[in-house]
Amino acid sequence: MTAGPRDRLIEGAIELVREQGVHGAGLAALLDRSKASRNSLYQHFPSGKGELVEAATKVAGDRMATIIDRFTESGGPQQWLTALTGWWKKALETSAYSAGCPVLGAALAQSEPGVQAAAGEVFADWTGRLAVALSGAGVPADRARSVAGFMISALEGAIVQSRAMKSTQPLDDVLANLAPLLDSPQGTTRVPGS
Repeated sequence: MTAGPRDRLIEGAIELVREQGVHGAGLAALLDRSKASRNSLYQHFPSGKGELVEAATKVAGDRMATIIDRFTESGGPQQWLTALTGWWKKALETSAYSAGCPVLGAALAQSEPGVQAAAGEVFADWTGRLAVALSGAGVPADRARSVAGFMISALEGAIVQSRAMKSTQPLDDVLANLAPLLDSPQGTTRVPGS
């Protein structure tokens, strides 16, 4: 079954934002990538490109949330981090480092408040999911949200660096440095000098 214009528009927006960010994903490129007409765009997204990218950000966020849930169903925090970094390494290498996280691209769209807000909601959702999983793994609730947010921040930063450096070393660094924190009793490792 072929995807309809709405789904094609969302897929095209996700791909272009992964590659070029929101501002680099011009309307003509979105329509070309989606193989959709301008009429289809406005039929499904009456407010235009911003509404489309907002919807695409939420869809991309839901997809990654499913991956997070799958990874956190078994094993422990170190295994989850290993799985997440591995997933991103494969995604970056498969795209020859040309495509990153579409939610990060949306988060940088300062001139598109709805798009930026959608990205914030997605990041909060991912953090919440990881926090629940960390709590279930024995990390105290008051620390779980902070550790989960730090995991998301570290991964997203590493994705950006990996694209710029054309190397997965930043993701390897996240794994090497964050894994001991996750392995410590109840996620309470203290940084020297703190």
